[in-house]
Amino acid sequence: MEHFDMIVIGAGPGGYVGAIRAAQYGMKTAIVDKQWLGGVCLNIGCIPSKALLKNAEVAHTLRERGRDFGFSFENLTLDYGLAVKRSRQVSDRLTKGVGFLMKKNNIEVLMGEAVFSTSSAIQVHINDGITREVSAKNIIIATGSSPINLPGVEPDGKAILDFKDAILQDRLPFEVVIIGGGAIGVEFATIWNSYGVGVTIVEMLPHILPLEDDDVALELTRALTKRGIKILADSRVEAVTKKPDGVEIQVHNTEGDETLSADQVLVAVGFKPNTAGLNLEKIGVKITPKGHVIVDDRMATNVEGVWAVGDVTGKLLLAHVASAQALVCVDILNGREIRPLDYAMMPKATYCQPQVASFGLTEKQATEKGMDVKVGRFPFQANGKALGLGESTGFIKIITNNSNGRLIGAHLIGPDVAELLPELTLAHNNSLDIEAIASNVHAHPTLSEVIMEAAHVIEGKPIHI
Repeated sequence: MEHFDMIVIGAGPGGYVGAIRAAQYGMKTAIVDKQWLGGVCLNIGCIPSKALLKNAEVAHTLRERGRDFGFSFENLTLDYGLAVKRSRQVSDRLTKGVGFLMKKNNIEVLMGEAVFSTSSAIQVHINDGITREVSAKNIIIATGSSPINLPGVEPDGKAILDFKDAILQDRLPFEVVIIGGGAIGVEFATIWNSYGVGVTIVEMLPHILPLEDDDVALELTRALTKRGIKILADSRVEAVTKKPDGVEIQVHNTEGDETLSADQVLVAVGFKPNTAGLNLEKIGVKITPKGHVIVDDRMATNVEGVWAVGDVTGKLLLAHVASAQALVCVDILNGREIRPLDYAMMPKATYCQPQVASFGLTEKQATEKGMDVKVGRFPFQANGKALGLGESTGFIKIITNNSNGRLIGAHLIGPDVAELLPELTLAHNNSLDIEAIASNVHAHPTLSEVIMEAAHVIEGKPIHI
């Protein structure tokens, strides 16, 4: 049995980042994954989907907005198959990059399925049929999550899709129903609608993007509806029936029952942790009733030497959170002082069109906590860069604690708003007040000026509205 200082199970954004940091500290490190370097994110998730969204943006501009920019086509042809091919090329380049980083940092890669035999040893069932036993003083579980299926609605890759099916298929449906109005649902709605596909989103909760600020969700609903996407919020799917020519979806809401017909249905209702098969019960690692591994602020489980990061912890299912957890975990193992992660203040982004980004408390959440808040709101319609881009839908909304002027949340919808988040989270994490943001000189014309302008609004001295 070969011994390592660190073994990481799972090679996604949590796992491979943790492995690299461990190797940087001089730890003899191995990483195990049964399918991919880079995990779901780089292979069939956040990276290829962003490539498809870029193609979708161009397609939407060519189909719907050409006259606004002064060009037209007699016979416009859009090849969705080539868009998918480009997305695979982007994904392949990054996954090869992860492979290079493993070699650069002398990390041993074991492609196979890991099973704990003791708290410090695992068996790796190598993909070529060989079983290898390895051990380590510290083992990080970073096995990620998998999509949840609705009862009786099993994806078949043809009529009923999960996100993996949707991202890999190189043909477009004529009509599609998306069950779930979260990030995956609205991103695929944006992609398909941009190519002329009829799209209906069915969301069980009162609005799409149910974890986002109510005003932002309302603005997104208006924007997507304007694009021709039908949104059925506060609606429950009762049944999905496959037909010779597609699917029928029975939907119930306050207005009664409705039957939707489509070529395909995408099920995007959430994720479950990948803990089954690891043999965690044998080594005594505590998990929640839903299967998430329980960890403390250090990412330590209740079993000494066993740690967990990423989706499998259930803290916040985002790639950058997994990476941050991995760095915290390995830094602590090597005696570094760290700042505990505040999951409520983590940045979040959804790459529909218009984009949505946020961190911290919503206005409703802050009010429900009894906090005295001030809200600064500024529209992209008054931003010169947004107008020049032809993307002036949306706004920024900054929420501060009125007692000290500190940021407690920000909620954005508009062009490339995910790129605006770091200034806001940096300000929050370093206890800067709203005056510091308002007085910070922002280059003109830039989208980031909306941050400064919203800060001026909170100060009661708006300039451009």
